[in-house]
Amino acid sequence: MAESSDDGSRKGPDTGPETGSRTGFTGLQVAMICLAVCVVAIGATLWVLRSWLFPGPFDAVDLSAREEQVLDDKLNRLAQVAGADLQAGTAGRGSGQSDQEWLRPAPYVEADGSREVSFSERELNGLIARDARLAERLVVDLADDLASARALIPLDPDFPLLGGRTLRVNAGLEIAFSGKRPAIRLRGVSLMGVPVPNAWLGNLKNVDLVAEFGGNPGFWQSFAAGIEDLRIADGELQIRLRE
Repeated sequence: MAESSDDGSRKGPDTGPETGSRTGFTGLQVAMICLAVCVVAIGATLWVLRSWLFPGPFDAVDLSAREEQVLDDKLNRLAQVAGADLQAGTAGRGSGQSDQEWLRPAPYVEADGSREVSFSERELNGLIARDARLAERLVVDLADDLASARALIPLDPDFPLLGGRTLRVNAGLEIAFSGKRPAIRLRGVSLMGVPVPNAWLGNLKNVDLVAEFGGNPGFWQSFAAGIEDLRIADGELQIRLRE
């Protein structure tokens, strides 16, 4: 019996190209990644809610002794020029007199000095800081022809939906002088970063309040009549009063 001959070496079944090591994530790894993403998302959401619905108080401006003295001198000069004591409740500041010492019979004397006075943004915030509660709830910013204010307003616990939370309010007021009279315009008001519709503001947005209401006897007419110049420039509120 003849032996059968092989023309070639016996080959096993073809397994194709050699398979490399697996690089995909396991089910456990995918689950851990999803969990980490959820934790980060929840943390970010809580931080946003905490920042917007329960914001912390503002940092009060702490004026130095020298800055306090300069501010008091300006308030005293403004009070003398305006013929009114603007320092009620700040007894002894600047003048060195208590309310009891000041309250004595004396003839009226009007200062002949300059009728100009200016207040920097820092001085205005320092003046606000004299009221401890107000200092944590209100700050002002001065830009060219623009005064802005940010306020934190705590809502009553019985207030619908937002009861017990703190409302963030931002407002801007344009202050300039044109046509020999001051021009005061409301730029807008925002609540929690959302602009309030003009209709809700009585359609007063971008309206010159002095021109609109100064024609009739009242606050705006008296206010405009006593101002020689009024503007905001270089981070300062500059006022010049009429005789």
